[in-house]
Amino acid sequence: MPINDKNSHSDFFVVRRTNDSRRRNDAAGQNDAAGQNDAHSANDSRRPNGMQEIRFHGRGGQGTVVAGILLAKAFFKAGYYVQSFPSFGVERRGAPVEAYLRIGSEKILVRTTITAPHHILVQDCRLMQTVAVTQGMQPGGWALLNTPADADFSRLFSDFRLASVDATRIAMENGLGTRTHPMVNTAMIGAFARIMEMPAIDIVMDTIKADISLEPEKNAQAAQEAFETVRFHDIQQAGIQKRG
Repeated sequence: MPINDKNSHSDFFVVRRTNDSRRRNDAAGQNDAAGQNDAHSANDSRRPNGMQEIRFHGRGGQGTVVAGILLAKAFFKAGYYVQSFPSFGVERRGAPVEAYLRIGSEKILVRTTITAPHHILVQDCRLMQTVAVTQGMQPGGWALLNTPADADFSRLFSDFRLASVDATRIAMENGLGTRTHPMVNTAMIGAFARIMEMPAIDIVMDTIKADISLEPEKNAQAAQEAFETVRFHDIQQAGIQKRG
């Protein structure tokens, strides 16, 4: 069933790659299939070195959970095992929301909440006033922030690699959401595909068009614009190689 931007509630979502791309639903409502895609071997230099865990931070109404599901489906199409699931506090518009994504080249068996993510996406930087978005984050991982070009959060991310994109501006210019509640999720996953160099932006855009029922073309365009306008911040720190 296509994903609708307004449907931010999701069951635990698991997909595992098969050679013929078939999926089946088990009794728990999970998509489950066995095997791997031969087109993506373990020698692929863009594959994660083992499983990687990603945490999304946003607010109710921003499509945070949908962002995790869309990115999971894009990685799945690219040949990875994936797992995506949400975490809700107070279920109301504007309340903090977290979503989680695991990706890997082998079967993902763990089912616990992600407490030590390799990477984070922050869809609303105002959350950092009350939420410890880097809590448990592994040093050297990517932090992707939705923030205007003139904002500087470098001092808060000295142990990590930092990138930013003005997803709010991109969403508003593409007519996604409202001025007070722009829908930034598709721009954020497009930017994330750029900093990770996977999955390919074409796969991300195709996933958006296939699964978003409200303004699919505009959402895909937002992802592409974010992909093209990500800013990489040079944080001088020993032991971490920065990108320009």
